[in-house]
Amino acid sequence: MKRLFYIVWDALAAMMAWGVFFLFRKISIENNQFQDVNLVFRDSNFWRGILLLPVAWCLLYALQGTYKNVLRKSRLKELQQSFWASLIGVIVIFFALLLDDNISSYKNYYVSFIMLFVLHFGLTYIGRLCLTTRTARLVHTRRIGFPTLLVGGGEKALSTYKDLDNQAVYSGNFFVGFVSYCDEANEELLKVMPCLGRLDDIGQLIEKYAVEEVIIAIDDDDDRKINNVIPLLDRRDDVIIKITPDLRDIVYGSVKLNSIFHSPLITINTRPMEEWQYSVKRIADIVLSLLALVLLSPVFLVTAIIVKCTSPGPIFYAQERIGYRGKPFKMHKFRSMYVDAEAAGPALSKDDDPRITPFGHIMRKFRLDEIPQFYNVLKGTMSLVGPRPERQYFIDKIVERRPEYLLLHKVKPGITSWGQVKYGYAENVDEMVERLRYDLLYLENMSLTTDIKILLYTVIIIFQGRGK
Repeated sequence: MKRLFYIVWDALAAMMAWGVFFLFRKISIENNQFQDVNLVFRDSNFWRGILLLPVAWCLLYALQGTYKNVLRKSRLKELQQSFWASLIGVIVIFFALLLDDNISSYKNYYVSFIMLFVLHFGLTYIGRLCLTTRTARLVHTRRIGFPTLLVGGGEKALSTYKDLDNQAVYSGNFFVGFVSYCDEANEELLKVMPCLGRLDDIGQLIEKYAVEEVIIAIDDDDDRKINNVIPLLDRRDDVIIKITPDLRDIVYGSVKLNSIFHSPLITINTRPMEEWQYSVKRIADIVLSLLALVLLSPVFLVTAIIVKCTSPGPIFYAQERIGYRGKPFKMHKFRSMYVDAEAAGPALSKDDDPRITPFGHIMRKFRLDEIPQFYNVLKGTMSLVGPRPERQYFIDKIVERRPEYLLLHKVKPGITSWGQVKYGYAENVDEMVERLRYDLLYLENMSLTTDIKILLYTVIIIFQGRGK
């Protein structure tokens, strides 16, 4: 409901800004052509702007991520986001709609631009500031809270709870309970919240209690176990993860305060990119996938015919893989192996694999077998660029040695990846573990620029026939 308030106000602010600006421009700037206000209201451009611009503005804000997590908005960050969105939007409106208007001097262009920007930004931010301030007040007075799970059952966990509960300005953490490594938990902690289970139960507890935030407060002698906790949580980019710092973290500068009155906690970044970059990435996925399916349709048809004619069995091969947030999905490929190639159990392919058909070797070399995955991208189960998805059988084997593999599940899997470009296909679990470091590097350096580079290198590899 609160998200709707933001949308309605943004639309009203856009309508008011355009209306006032249009009246001022027509009456005061454009050679006094509209001395009668009623003539302004009969102008089709006036009503076109009133009806269409609010929709365009709200779409821009949605791409920016403005309407996500409205209960956790920062007024300072809101100011920054509103400023840049207003500036970009006004530039587009000015050059698309107003640059060819009949005015007496270029000075009036600058006046028009500044006026439209000030009007739109001012009206938009005033409304948002009021909404955000009211929401913050509801949080601080404990009328709104965020379901929170505490990881740890010792003295540090109890101290963290007391700090958060007694802080001067309440941060909104409503503790549903805690999970602990040990069967024994602090008796005083048990008096204020229940023990919901052990570490392995975290995933189920997050779903059951709709947990929005997880705070890790493990005693100092158990710090090494944090390395096992983070991958279990960080695959969930919809859950905020925080760690109670010790003196070492403070000295090393790991603790960044978001509020003077809130308890200091280290926040783990679960979203590698800004929201607007995710929006642009998704739009690019859709546009480029549609374009690829259209341009490659002759190749698609010829490949399908050859697959059908050269070996018995279906043209396509669908296999269950694990994707975004650890959810399984069906990944589609042209069949490059003989039917029942894995009758003896899951096995990775090799260069001289006898299970691969003669044409299958050619398809893999130029990655023609991957073309149907553009359909997965359109569905939203995959992206053009992202860590390659694996089967649960091999994931279990990798996680035994490198639990941080689960971090890859916080982004959508891709048709191509940094690991694919730098390392290639893996023929065994050892190579999969080795390739993992490139995919983890991708998460740390994830950006639209990085995606473009990976796509370009992938195209080069395809034309050089360096696939397997």
